[in-house]
Amino acid sequence: MFSQVKEKFQTIFKNIRGVGKITDSNIHETVRQIRRTLIDADVNFKVVKTFISRIEKKVLGTKVLNSIKPGEQFIKIIRDELADLLGSEKNELVLNGQPSSIVLLAGLQGAGKTTTAGKLALMLKDLGKSVLLVAADVHRPAAVSQLMKLGKKIDVPVYSENVKDPLAICRNAIEKSFSMNNDVIIIDTAGRLHVDDQMMEEVKSIAKEHDPDEILFVVDGMTGQDAVRSATAFDKMLPLSGVVLTKMDGDTRGGAAVSIMEVTGVPIKFIGNSESLEGIELFDPNRIADRILGFGDIISLVEKAQKTFDDGNIEEMNNRLSAGKFDLNDFNVQLGQLKKMGPMNQILGLMPGMDSKIMKQLTMDDRQLNWTEAIINSMTLNERKKPENINGSRRLRISKGSGRSVQEVNALLKQFYQLKKMMKKMKNYNKFKLPGMADFGKF
Repeated sequence: MFSQVKEKFQTIFKNIRGVGKITDSNIHETVRQIRRTLIDADVNFKVVKTFISRIEKKVLGTKVLNSIKPGEQFIKIIRDELADLLGSEKNELVLNGQPSSIVLLAGLQGAGKTTTAGKLALMLKDLGKSVLLVAADVHRPAAVSQLMKLGKKIDVPVYSENVKDPLAICRNAIEKSFSMNNDVIIIDTAGRLHVDDQMMEEVKSIAKEHDPDEILFVVDGMTGQDAVRSATAFDKMLPLSGVVLTKMDGDTRGGAAVSIMEVTGVPIKFIGNSESLEGIELFDPNRIADRILGFGDIISLVEKAQKTFDDGNIEEMNNRLSAGKFDLNDFNVQLGQLKKMGPMNQILGLMPGMDSKIMKQLTMDDRQLNWTEAIINSMTLNERKKPENINGSRRLRISKGSGRSVQEVNALLKQFYQLKKMMKKMKNYNKFKLPGMADFGKF
């Protein structure tokens, strides 16, 4: 996420960190580089102009503190101004509806609206909410069946009808929700190929009749300024309450994220960061600013770990480690929990100090976790408990069973012994520490 713009900002900061004095010359050179970086990232030119102006004004009016290096003060100003540009504070869903809150999703076709409906439903379900998904997209072939599959996967009911009237579907779904005591109703409307007047009237009618608590515009974050333009067009026709940027795990330059709030005044509420149904997160301007500038996001990393790692399993594993009983079964459990946290490059990208050069050196391949699991699952129960008994012939059998080479089997066993040795030396095993993670790409 934001890999291109992050790399360029890291270069800019490297140049200004060592400055002993803030001068007109280094201010001019720094803002020139920032301007070019943001334009290359497809940020709206008016937004770039405003942002640069704010930085220059703040830097020129800042009193130099003896306790802080001038370059670090400069960097803090850039970071704070970027956070303000992104919205300054996070905007959570407003769910005040009685008896049920209604969330209406709108957007162009192909933006990932139906998948976003499933992600939001799972997120709300995990928060203890009773959710009903409504399949009101009667135009796109397979849209209803896609939502039905998502609902089944996350165990959330989906209301649908074999009719072509989305207004009637929404009306009947809301009436049905009264008997189901749903806390939240999420309506998936038809995506538009462009801002089409007839189809816009359709979604406007749904919004007017049911007065949703939230009208979220779902847009592909990879489309840059096109995302900003379409958000602006939709906002003129619908009272948008928020934006969901999807596909932010792809090769996105960040232009939409940086521009959309400043141009439209509509806050970004969520970003989709993977194809997984767990791949959605609340948009926090301060954290996103830190990620864009390459400062990492340790808070999000800890939250992912808290959500993924089971406290009971960790306590049991600590006890087994203390008793010297940590084996490959335990190692396999760790791998499974690690996989649930998301793609490895995303996890590493949240770590402070993980700059672009280090990321390039780490040849992280998420398939490696699957291959490692395949090797362990090809072992017998006794071999997993006592890996020291795995001799040459056993390694050959495990290699054939897993479809991996003998060298990979050897590498896994070596890594396991190193990890076990390292863990024994750790006096306080922190459950948010991910030991050995950086080595998974080296087999």
